[in-house]
Amino acid sequence: MKEPEMQLLRTAIHPDVADNMGRCFTRRSTRAIVLRGDSILLLYTARYDDYSLPGGGVDDHETVEVGFCRELAEETGATGICNLVPLGIYEEYRPWYRPEHDTVHMLSYCYYCDIDEELGQTRFEDYEKKNGMKPVWLPLDEAIAHNERTLAQSDKAGLSVERELFLLKLIKAQRIKAA
Repeated sequence: MKEPEMQLLRTAIHPDVADNMGRCFTRRSTRAIVLRGDSILLLYTARYDDYSLPGGGVDDHETVEVGFCRELAEETGATGICNLVPLGIYEEYRPWYRPEHDTVHMLSYCYYCDIDEELGQTRFEDYEKKNGMKPVWLPLDEAIAHNERTLAQSDKAGLSVERELFLLKLIKAQRIKAA
């Protein structure tokens, strides 16, 4: 399946795989950027006490755009998803804790989009429910400050929080530049 052409925003390599990737596979994922005034639609995860952009894995049979819309709808209840505008790709190499691979090469395709005013019903997977995920609208600056604290104070913080913090700061910088 042909991947969308997007600029590479950043490559992050976990220290545990920096010297030896071992058996590596690629996973495509998406990240949604939905803005309303000074607020952004995010997922709060109680287990990690962090905020992340809605999104997730793209299935093998899906285009990135179809996976984007499916994941955004599942995790937030968003409807009327339209006007996708690419931000870029965030690339990661991380340890993979399953017997068939040592490393995952994750490509997160990030898009701005618009959605209908009201959120509908979420369709979280079991592990997402157990982790205490919920969609929230939050001022962008508040989300950045919260994730900075989480990254500095939590032993659970990792590449995911670093990715989210990088993307949130990039979104803020683009908003300032556009103003």
